Amino acid sequence: MPEQPLRQVHLAAHFPGVNNTTVWSDPASGSHIEFDSFAHLARTAEAGLFDFFFLAEGLRLREHQGQIFDLDVVGRPNTTAVLSALAAVTNHIGLAGTLSSTFNEPFDIARKLASIDVLSSGRAAWNVVTTSNAFTGANFRRGGYLDYADRYLRAEDFIDVARELWDAAGRGPGHAAGTPGDDFSHISDFFDISGRFSLPSPPSGHPVILQAGDSDSGRDFAAGSADVIFTRHSDPESGRKFYADVKTRLADYGRGEDDLKIFPGISVILGDTQEEAAERSREVASQQVSEAGAIAFLERVWDRDLSAFDPDGPLPDVPPAGESISKGRVKHIKDTEATIAEWRALAEAENLTARELVIKVSTRHSFVGTPRQVARDLSEAVQTRSADGYILVPHLTPGGLDEVVAKVVPELQELGVYRTEYPGQNLRENLGLPPARPAGEWTSNRARARATPNANSSDTSPAYREVS
Repeated sequence: MPEQPLRQVHLAAHFPGVNNTTVWSDPASGSHIEFDSFAHLARTAEAGLFDFFFLAEGLRLREHQGQIFDLDVVGRPNTTAVLSALAAVTNHIGLAGTLSSTFNEPFDIARKLASIDVLSSGRAAWNVVTTSNAFTGANFRRGGYLDYADRYLRAEDFIDVARELWDAAGRGPGHAAGTPGDDFSHISDFFDISGRFSLPSPPSGHPVILQAGDSDSGRDFAAGSADVIFTRHSDPESGRKFYADVKTRLADYGRGEDDLKIFPGISVILGDTQEEAAERSREVASQQVSEAGAIAFLERVWDRDLSAFDPDGPLPDVPPAGESISKGRVKHIKDTEATIAEWRALAEAENLTARELVIKVSTRHSFVGTPRQVARDLSEAVQTRSADGYILVPHLTPGGLDEVVAKVVPELQELGVYRTEYPGQNLRENLGLPPARPAGEWTSNRARARATPNANSSDTSPAYREVS
């Protein structure tokens, strides 16, 4: 039996956002709003032949105990403005932005993404999020937000409308590239629009759609509507389970295994030796969680003021209050009391202070080692189908990818699992995705799949997990 060719590793770059990843105290830490920072990270990623540059978005400044949370990035230029500017200073790398389907309208988003696709010769991508809270919604004329289930139905319909608009722009049969498109009309529970799209067809056909879904229904949503999944399943064991589960669903939607790419988010810590890398990982983790950051983290779990507690002492000996004191942030912990009990047991077993406990449970350095070892580990994960590629989230802005590109990429190339040049002219080609399918195919395949639901599916939770 002939030997199977090595699967190729794909990489993407995440511009650090509102999280505890960024180390602000390092002298090399730079601005999160100046264009030079965006340009540096994007150009570095392009020099490393990464597939795409990924930009998160926040639609309202997050608050903590009624005040602006000052450990966050306070404001950031509009996503589409940044990506449009990056199109002028890069040539190959994809340009992916997070845009809410709850607080936008299809024509506007379709036009903005098509504009970026035209300006960048086919490099646009859209990470679809639904925006999960009325706190954010207060910034918009809707004056609130949609019910939990309706947000996901709207998101799916939103993507369908955007694809219909891109098709109407002239990609379909009978239209030469760049010619005016057909009239369009879409009437549904969420939208009643008609007209004619105001741009020529996007060079990529459809900009690439990213989605972050972890529930059972979220995985079905990705299988039926997305091109790329951004996931937290970065360790090999859970990654393989997630990968196998999602890829198995694709056939139900008339898709092949390579039609949907899975990209976990990861961090990489390097050293000249394994021991040096491990020590550096400990130092970075300590920098990522300051004393104030540790208390704020615990306050979001306990839902109460813990400022009187010493972060270098034991965990707070008070029960959780139960009413959130943090606004604008997704809360991933579902069972607060069980989580606190688990943390108490862990802190006792390992003699951890409150801050040490926060460091342990909140910082995740996915790949730690020498450049050669990290390259081998990345390749092994892709060969064993834990992922198709990885989105790197550096702990420094804007130079956090410099070392990875200089040291890890050459090792991947030496292993024969990483490109030495961009293979295509647009993001779809570079990701190894098939050409864009007409919007109607997505809709009909999804309807057929849902007419015969998966017998193994038991989770009925909504389709999205927000990524901020």
